[in-house]
Amino acid sequence: MDLVTKLPQNIWKTFTLFINMANYLKRLISPWSKSMTAGESLYSSQNSSSPEVIEDIGKAVTEGNLQKVIGIVKDEIQSKSRYRVKIAVTGDSGNGMSSFINALRFIGHEEEDSAPTGVVRTTKKPACYSSDSHFPYVELWDLPGLGATAQSVESYLEEMQISTYDLIIIVASEQFSSNHVKLAITMQRMRKRFYVVWTKLDRDLSTSTFPEPQLLQSIQRNIRDNLQKEKVKEPPMFLVSVFKPESHDFPKLRETLQKDLPVIKYHGLVETLYQVCEKTVNERVESIKKSIDEDNLHTEFGISDPGNAIEIRKAFQKTFGLDDISLHLVALEMKNKHFNTSMESQETQRYQQDDWVLARLYRTGTRVGSIGFDYMKCCFSSHHSRCKQQKDILDETAAKAKEVLLKILRLSIPHP
Repeated sequence: MDLVTKLPQNIWKTFTLFINMANYLKRLISPWSKSMTAGESLYSSQNSSSPEVIEDIGKAVTEGNLQKVIGIVKDEIQSKSRYRVKIAVTGDSGNGMSSFINALRFIGHEEEDSAPTGVVRTTKKPACYSSDSHFPYVELWDLPGLGATAQSVESYLEEMQISTYDLIIIVASEQFSSNHVKLAITMQRMRKRFYVVWTKLDRDLSTSTFPEPQLLQSIQRNIRDNLQKEKVKEPPMFLVSVFKPESHDFPKLRETLQKDLPVIKYHGLVETLYQVCEKTVNERVESIKKSIDEDNLHTEFGISDPGNAIEIRKAFQKTFGLDDISLHLVALEMKNKHFNTSMESQETQRYQQDDWVLARLYRTGTRVGSIGFDYMKCCFSSHHSRCKQQKDILDETAAKAKEVLLKILRLSIPHP
């Protein structure tokens, strides 16, 4: 029989528990920056923070002062609240971009401040319109249509300075042309948020022999298939008639836009501040790991027992502002009680309760070795093993710090 199976029952149980917890730590630690990149960093934005703000929030994170972080974030949100979101409306000439802008604003073609419309090309240079009653702090830019000249899509977008806009609405009618596809490809490459709007639906319905549901599905499928061929991720799509601004997908379009505007307005700010927070946390982790390698935690953190996982965890939590008192103050400041309770899963809580086992393993390494298993003494008592435990706890705590910082940023964004 294997020597390991002859271990006393209590030692065997603690050894098994140690292995299980080590596996748990590997599952627990996750790169929050990747989740941010995959989701919220999908789009670019013009709205970011000043170097002074970036420096201030970096210092606050280094100090583990989450209340100061909250104050900086709230001030930045307030300073950006009057930022005007720029929306570009573009497409092939004759697709009805100007008429669409009027319908989106509930303005008739003959009304004052309406976008000029006509059979011939009427928009020859970018024109700005607004609708503060429906979309406060939003600029709707009517761009000249593409395709009236031999101008390429690339030169057109450069001339229109498309990179300065926060949202692009690609308008199409009658057919989803190669120009529309090229626009979508470029928007995805530039990481620009964009919609596709199919106008003149009334004309399609009056001339088609298909039932309305079948026609709508056919139009959507045609757009989707053309985009998928070029591996463009499907954007929000809306089928509308400018003569019926309250019908078809117009209400859905306005609702989607209202929901997206806060995200568009504050996306650049959230992305910038999170990257600063993440970078600062990572730098702090590397600094602490050097102290671990130098066996210097007692001097830097006042840790009396380097083998006591509970003491180490509490010290690291306090460093990143994750101790109970700090989290309670954050919950009060953010008016969100979940900062107190949602941090720890049941499995993590059980792991904290079992920390005494790890401490006991380190303190009993000599006793384990005395029964003839010197390799176990080496495993549990060595400097290398102790450093690994400390670094695992540090990585776990840093991941939680990033989680809390991201939550602060997300919850600070105002929503309509």
